[in-house]
This record gives sequence, C-alpha cells and structure tokens, in this order.
Amino acid sequence: MNKQLLVNRFTKAANTYTREAIVQQKIASKMIGLLRSHLPANPPKRIVEFGCGTGIYSRLLLNTLQPEKLMLNDICSEMEHCCHDLLGDDVSFVAGDAETLCFPEKTELITSCSTLQWFEAPDAFFRRCNDSLQAEGYFAFTTFGQENMREIRQLTGNGLAYRSITELKKSLSSLYDIVYAEEEIIPMHFDTPMQVLYHLKQTGVTGTGRHAWTRQSLTHFCEQYDSRFTHNDRVRLTYHPIYIIAKKKKLKRDSQRKR
Repeated sequence: MNKQLLVNRFTKAANTYTREAIVQQKIASKMIGLLRSHLPANPPKRIVEFGCGTGIYSRLLLNTLQPEKLMLNDICSEMEHCCHDLLGDDVSFVAGDAETLCFPEKTELITSCSTLQWFEAPDAFFRRCNDSLQAEGYFAFTTFGQENMREIRQLTGNGLAYRSITELKKSLSSLYDIVYAEEEIIPMHFDTPMQVLYHLKQTGVTGTGRHAWTRQSLTHFCEQYDSRFTHNDRVRLTYHPIYIIAKKKKLKRDSQRKR
C-alpha cells in the first residue's frame, strides 16, 4: 500500500471530508453510544484515538467521555489544523503512522473510527495496542467489512482487502475478550454515478488507487453503474461498517510457579 498517496488524498479532502462523510458521522455517533453502554461506569481518563482525521469522532469522545488526557493521532499532519479547536493542556495531536507510532503506556482506551481498513499489518497493531493498554484496558474501533463499496470493486476491480467480522474477532481473541461486535449495511443513494465519484473524492476514500480515467472509461463506468446499481431512479453505494469493543485479557498467573 502506498501510504504517501493515502496521505495526499486525505490531505486534499481535509476541507470537504466533514461535509461529505455522512456515513462516517453516523458510525462515529453510534460508536459513542456503544462505548457508553459497554464501558465501565467510570469512563477512561487516558484515551488515544488513532486516525482522528478532521475530528468528527474526537469531538464526540471529548464531550461524552471527558478524559483527563486525550492523544489524537493521524498519518496526515494537516489534520492537526482541523482539530486545532480541541487542542490544549489535556488534548494533544501527534502526526505519524499509527502502525509504527508508540502510544503512551497504561492508556485506558485506544479507539478509532473508520481507519483500520487502511492498515498493512493489523494483527501486529493489535499486539502493540495491547502492550500500551493498562490492565483490563479497552480497544474499541470501527472498520469496514467485505461488502464495503462493492459496486466500485465490481466495476473497477479495485478495492481494499477488507476483513470479515469473524476474522477480526479471531485475530483479537488471543489478547482480548470481545465485549461487543456488530456489523451492518448502510446504503447511500445518489442521482448519478458521477456524484458517487465526487463523493469518494471529497472524502478522500479513493485511497491508494491510481486509476486514471479517460473519457471513454468514465463513460463506460457510468453506463455500467447505471445499468447494475440503479433503484428507483437513483444509484447505490454500499457501506459495511463493523463495530468492535474489546477488553485486554487478564494476565494468567502461573499456578505451577515454584515456591
């Protein structure tokens, strides 16, 4: 995966992401509700959010959980400007690739919305997060499943290697107890295929693909999209969010420890 291309795409979309990322806003709002339902009564005081983007989820975290320390992280340094109104003594921003970045030790909650699908080695990241969490700390995230943007993948052959909810739970299971897991399908509808492409560009989720459109290929794409994915005179784009809340497993004491 070309992460520099990913940075470039999301940086260009920084000013339009919040307006266009309607589904991501719904996902962030739902995740906050799930955290309120499944975290302990005393909310975590030390929180890390990786892939904070323009701060949609960050603002909800700050207002709802009111942590003593919140570290925001994004691979795009430009996102610090998008979150400038949040930053202060209790809220910091650290630019960098979360897959290689060191999070503070004894963090109580590591969380993210709509980011993990971009990671190259999520299993290694799960282990690193576990190391940074305090005893029985929480790891909570949303990502996208295998039906995500299926229309684009079917027509262009391009798409991320999305993992299923079963695969994610299995990957987490050696280090975490799964507190909650859910997936859903959220369809968006547009008047034309060109509006679909505009939406993707404005949210930056064209990601790492280098697809170069010609007039002929664009016309063919739009014709095929209209033909295959139109319902009630509108075209569909599918989102497939997955929500997971996991808790760091208790350390097992060695019952056979020598005296």
